[in-house]
Amino acid sequence: MSTDTKHQDSYPVANCIQLLQRQDPAKVAAHVKIDGEWKDIKWGEIIDRVTAIAEGLIDLGLKSGDRVAIFADTAYEWCLIDFAQLCAGGISVPIYGSNTPEEVAYIIKDSGAKFVVVDSDQADHHKGPGRFSRVKAVRDRLESVEHVIALKMPSSPEDKLISLDDLEKRGRACLETRQSSIPGIAAAVGEQDLSCILYTSGTAGTPKGVMLTHRNWVSQSFNVMRSGVLKPGDQVMLFLPLAHSFGRAVEMTWMGQDITVSFAESIERLLDNAKEVHPTVLPAVPRVFEKAFNRVVAQGRAAEGIQGSAFDWAMALFEDYANAKAAGKPFRSLRFPIARQLVFSKISQKLKAQFGGRIRCFVSGGAPLTPRIAYFFDLCEMNITEGFGMTETCAPTHCNLVGAVKVGTCGPPFPGVEAKVAEDGEILLRGPQIMKGYYNLPKETEEALTPDGWLRTGDIGTVDDEGFMTITDRKKDLIKTSGGKYVAPSEIENELKTNAIISQVSIQGDKRKFISALFTLNADEVRAFAENKSLGELTFAQLTKSPEVIAEVQKIVDGINARQPSYATIKKFIVLDHDWSQESGELTPTLKVKRRVVGEKYKKQLDELYRD
Repeated sequence: MSTDTKHQDSYPVANCIQLLQRQDPAKVAAHVKIDGEWKDIKWGEIIDRVTAIAEGLIDLGLKSGDRVAIFADTAYEWCLIDFAQLCAGGISVPIYGSNTPEEVAYIIKDSGAKFVVVDSDQADHHKGPGRFSRVKAVRDRLESVEHVIALKMPSSPEDKLISLDDLEKRGRACLETRQSSIPGIAAAVGEQDLSCILYTSGTAGTPKGVMLTHRNWVSQSFNVMRSGVLKPGDQVMLFLPLAHSFGRAVEMTWMGQDITVSFAESIERLLDNAKEVHPTVLPAVPRVFEKAFNRVVAQGRAAEGIQGSAFDWAMALFEDYANAKAAGKPFRSLRFPIARQLVFSKISQKLKAQFGGRIRCFVSGGAPLTPRIAYFFDLCEMNITEGFGMTETCAPTHCNLVGAVKVGTCGPPFPGVEAKVAEDGEILLRGPQIMKGYYNLPKETEEALTPDGWLRTGDIGTVDDEGFMTITDRKKDLIKTSGGKYVAPSEIENELKTNAIISQVSIQGDKRKFISALFTLNADEVRAFAENKSLGELTFAQLTKSPEVIAEVQKIVDGINARQPSYATIKKFIVLDHDWSQESGELTPTLKVKRRVVGEKYKKQLDELYRD
């Protein structure tokens, strides 16, 4: 089946530089916290600074087509340097701020980046070395790099480091003696010229450099608005990593459209910042909503007396409600309206206040959202519009819209996007935001793109009569048991993670006789559970092996198993005494579990599990 929307291939600009030139200098563009206070920044200030920084880059030696690697956390300055290098004719190569020195070296070497941008040298929340130190650790292997630019550090001749401030001053000095180069560059950059090389996060092996053109991002910028996902005047809170296509789609939309962006100080400060600036839209990954849901459940169950009892009663009704909705059946209960009025209305007020009180909608992407979470937020009168996208498609190609949500689907396609299902169930996409190919990987490019422009997504799914797309799993992630049965693990994993005590989970069982799982646990929830069970004297490692905790996990597994066919049920599981992270290798920078890595790393324990 194919869904072919009316093509809207005409856009008023040809490249990303011209996107920026559309903006009204007098309008507020961004909200940035500076020295403890939120400041409104107008487009005129941004354009002025971007022009000076771009001229500084040109004077420093940047030529059209040069790669500029940006290794920093999401911040206003990240976008300034990105806009500037685009205006100078550069090609950005974003790198996740959490990447290791080896990962950074691979991307810089593979892309041939001539400039590297770091934000600072402060250790991040993983207690690892700062980003400048990570670059210095591999600098002797980075033959292509000529200059390192620091967003929040002073210049250092010894380290061949130039600060953003000094780069901007350099550009202003150039503008005193000559006219800006940007108008000429903007006229010369073509639609099919590269805008950025965005590296995949590597769930299936070595990251690939996705080549995305100016036309790709221009079309995305306009179609995000034309689709109705964002509306003129929306105030978007941005915390997503700008090395991820989801975050970059927000950046490119902001660059050319009538929205403002509030830059969160960090993921840890997200809720505090939301209360301060009151955004109308929050794009986020499902883990944010899972944590919010788990927080509500933990607080509700911790309440004493009649409040705690009322919460448990209401949540039991919610589970019945969610199960009925998922099955497409009506839910009739005389008690449910009472629960909505007495319990869920109060939860709704608290949730709305936590996110600033003005949220028009959340946009969920990056991974599938568990329907149970969507039903809960809907019950609390908060809209989550789930979408679908890939690095290879400049993020979203589909998204649900407020007032027209089909929970469990990715929504209808964006303007100009075609979607169809191949004979083997794989989703194929075609449209103006589809990548040019993989950098220096002609074989992989040929495997991903058909001669007539269809992208093989690698996702298994369906498209209904209204064009709403549903993804069931990754084609390569499907587990085939030794009995020949196929199991889609992602949906099971996502549902398991809606339980507060579960941190991460990986379903295993490919070519084995049954399905198993490895769990990591939320330390705070385990300790709270231990206190209730009078197990407070045990260490976390001891608790993960205690009969009481194992029984609690088994209860969760039993609840999931009851809704699965027998061949897809988890027969055995392992609870680990430590969590997973990007540094230890099990998670990608976007916190997706690397199933293959987990299977190899814990092969000995899994073999023992299957031996009996």
